[in-house]
Amino acid sequence: MAFRTGGIAIVMAILGVAAAEAEEAASPEALAIEARGIVGRFADKLKGELVGAMKEGGPVAAISVCNTAAPAIASEASTGGWIVRRTSLKLRNPATAPDAWEAETLARFEAAKAGGADPTKLERAEVVESGGVRNFRYMKAIPTAAEPCLACHGTNLAEPVKAKLAELYPEDKATGYSAGDIRGAFTLTKPLP
Repeated sequence: MAFRTGGIAIVMAILGVAAAEAEEAASPEALAIEARGIVGRFADKLKGELVGAMKEGGPVAAISVCNTAAPAIASEASTGGWIVRRTSLKLRNPATAPDAWEAETLARFEAAKAGGADPTKLERAEVVESGGVRNFRYMKAIPTAAEPCLACHGTNLAEPVKAKLAELYPEDKATGYSAGDIRGAFTLTKPLP
């Protein structure tokens, strides 16, 4: 009987260590670090595709990248339980509309920028519980760069750009930006146990 109790104690100790390690790996801090890495890779890949398209075919070609390649890149990044996407308060694609938490976060980003915050540093990470479901949520602001962003998101768009946007995005509201404005955000969700 002593052996059986001792064996159970050892198993319980091992399970306790494993559970503690799993909880530590899933801490909000660890998840935020993981999310930043995913966003960095997503942003780098998307920017590379956009710059390449701009060099090869100008802004109209870049619009096609945002239309087809950006969702594919987000899908590729959605691994390990992560759901990765982009959203904005001024949508180009209505399918990317923000949920309530994302809209609140984007409004916070805008307020912080208006208060002098550097938009490249704006992020939010937290565990959110809704309807009994816990998710880790992360958002990182996407500042508008002069190049290549303003060719398709600025105030003075070329006629071929306007025509392509009207064709692909008839409800487009994602223009009128200046360099440094918050274009939107990368948004990541990971369900938690």
